[in-house]
Amino acid sequence: MTGAPQPSPDAPPDAPPDAAPESRSGMPSAAAPARSNVLAVASGKGGVGKTWFSITLAHALARAGRKVLLFDGDLGLANVDVQLGLTPGDDLGAVIAGRIPLERARVRYADGGFDLIAGRSGSGSLATLTADRLASLRRSVDGVGRDYDRVVLDLGAGIERPVRLMARNSRACLVIATEEPTSITDAYAFLKVARLEGLCADLRIVINMAPSLRAGEQTYAALRRACREFLKFEPPLAGIIHRDDHVRDSIRRQTALLNRHPGAEAAADVERIAAYVIDEM
Repeated sequence: MTGAPQPSPDAPPDAPPDAAPESRSGMPSAAAPARSNVLAVASGKGGVGKTWFSITLAHALARAGRKVLLFDGDLGLANVDVQLGLTPGDDLGAVIAGRIPLERARVRYADGGFDLIAGRSGSGSLATLTADRLASLRRSVDGVGRDYDRVVLDLGAGIERPVRLMARNSRACLVIATEEPTSITDAYAFLKVARLEGLCADLRIVINMAPSLRAGEQTYAALRRACREFLKFEPPLAGIIHRDDHVRDSIRRQTALLNRHPGAEAAADVERIAAYVIDEM
């Protein structure tokens, strides 16, 4: 091959032009900083409250005095801005189109004390980005993230390549599950792929919408048992969040739970997880 490869016209302006080397999984390996501060939030399936949890975790970390960036990495089905009632002037779509660098897509969520980068809901062009360009985008997230104590990365649901590539090299990955059998099965599938492909060395579980503490512990035990028997590792429990009607109300009102219902049981649960993140992760 002669000459240096050129970036595509719509590549993110701050992304390195060279493609990352491929891993054995067939995906380019994003070059990680010495110690990433990215906390990925994943789930095996949709409908388990992953985006709501990402928002509330970012808010709780900010309330605890941390400088936080929330990145909507649910490429193609982004809705962080919708849940918060925001209409950003720029979003990830403008970055992918090459109109702005990633750092200029940041907007301030003043009511929560954190910054966010919104996705572009319904944009198939984001969901179908090539592996090389996804790896470049992921490196850009690490670069922008150096301005923060923590970056909360809200991943898409499932185990498709875009999700796996965005999760790669994160400081830790919180996998959200509920008591529904399909959620447990799909969360296990994500943990299996993440473990086998080495996406993230620190995998932990959050049980959401638990009808009681005991029920949440039972759900975690089932998932931990499957991991122990078939994957030979036991992911730690990061926390249990109770089922709480205040969550549905805050989402319907497009307002953060910690603003609308700061005394809610689910709010206290997430604040405990934020404290755990600060102390343990």
